[in-house]
Amino acid sequence: MGDRQARLAVLIDADNAQAAIVDGLLGEIAQYGIASVKRIYGDWTDNRLKGWKTALLEHGINPVQQFAYTTGKNATDSALIIDAMDLLYTEKLDGFCIVSSDSDFTRLASRIREAGLKVYGFGEKKTPKAFMSACDKFIYTEILRKTDDVSEPKQKRTAPKKQPLDLRLLNTLRHVVDDTVDEAGWSHLGSVGQNILNKSPEFDPRNYGFKKLRDLLEESQLFEFKDVDPLVHNSGVRVRVKRKKRSYE
Repeated sequence: MGDRQARLAVLIDADNAQAAIVDGLLGEIAQYGIASVKRIYGDWTDNRLKGWKTALLEHGINPVQQFAYTTGKNATDSALIIDAMDLLYTEKLDGFCIVSSDSDFTRLASRIREAGLKVYGFGEKKTPKAFMSACDKFIYTEILRKTDDVSEPKQKRTAPKKQPLDLRLLNTLRHVVDDTVDEAGWSHLGSVGQNILNKSPEFDPRNYGFKKLRDLLEESQLFEFKDVDPLVHNSGVRVRVKRKKRSYE
C-alpha cells in the first residue's frame, strides 16, 4: 500500500462494549489506519446504552438501531454481521475493527481474513479464546479505559502497573526469539513481535504494564540487544537469548 494509510471499518457491539473506552479505542485504531466507517449497533431505546450517546456525537460514530425483537436472541450481532459482509463486498477497505467480547463474531473474523483483509479485535479479557484467535491482533479494552474517571476528578492518569512475568510468558518469549534467529544468531525485534502475534493475537506488552516489546524483554533479563544504527535508538534492533558464560570464560 506504500505510504497510503489503511482504510478501516470500525464496527462496535454496544451491548458488549462500554463508552469509557471510546477515546482509547479510536486512538489505538489510528495507529493502524483511518477509520473510514464508524458504526455502533444496539437498541438505542434502552437506557443502558445512554453512556454512548455523547460519545457518538463527539467522535462521529453512526448509531444503527436494532430492536430486540425476541427475548434471548441477539439481533445486534446479526445486524453487525450483515453490515460487515456488505462492506466487505461493496467498499474498498483494508481491514475491520470489531469491538465486542462476544464469541459470535468468530466466524465473521475468519471470513474477513479469508478475503485477505486485516481484522483487529477489541474486547475484555473475558473474551473467548476462539474469537481472539480468529483476529490478526486482539487488544484488551481494559488497557484503553480512562484512569481519570469523572467520578474521581482528582485522580491523575497513571502508567499501567507492571505485572509479574510468569514462567509461561518467559518460555514463550524465549522460544519465539530462538525461532526467528538469522545466520548470525540474532533476531530482528520486529520479526519477534510479529511471530508472537501469529501465535497469540491477544499478546500486547501493555497487558503487562510495558509500553513496548523491548521494555518487556529487557525486564525479563533473559535477552541482549544490538542496535544496527547505534545513533538511532530502536532502529533495526536485534535481540537474542543471553548466552550462558562458561566457567573458563
